Amino acid sequence: MANVDEASMHTGNKFSEALKQAAEAEGAEIIVMNNNIEAQISEMEDPDDKALFMDEYKMTEPALNRLIRSAYKLLGLNTYFTAGVQEVRAWTFHEGWKAPQCAGVIHTDFEKGFIKAEVIGYNDYVTYKSEAAARDAGKLRIEGKEYLVKDGDVMHFRFNV
Repeated sequence: MANVDEASMHTGNKFSEALKQAAEAEGAEIIVMNNNIEAQISEMEDPDDKALFMDEYKMTEPALNRLIRSAYKLLGLNTYFTAGVQEVRAWTFHEGWKAPQCAGVIHTDFEKGFIKAEVIGYNDYVTYKSEAAARDAGKLRIEGKEYLVKDGDVMHFRFNV
């Protein structure tokens, strides 16, 4: 992270440039940001106010979002979702994990008694807007113990303990 002044938040400065060169030599990423502006964005509750504020600073998203994506990439992490009537939850897992391991993120009994996973790809879920509509369109798949979970999958686990 390179905390710079407002004038340098989009272009960086000599210090962030030196940090960028050092990071590239290590195969790392750098995120240039202004902490004061980020703090103001994080304190805003109204999404319209937040959007207007970011537009004023010609920002498409908070730097915190880029930081989170960068950290996930560095650590080899991904996210899958569970979607029910009452809530939608995001669950973090390591790249390369199979369905039973991901089920274990929710509860160890889910991994021990794993039977199968009902999976809808993220883009299909967004397109069809519900599990039922995705199922009706043939986009829900049944996957077994060897399924490598993909970033963004929407999953429902079947298990028996």
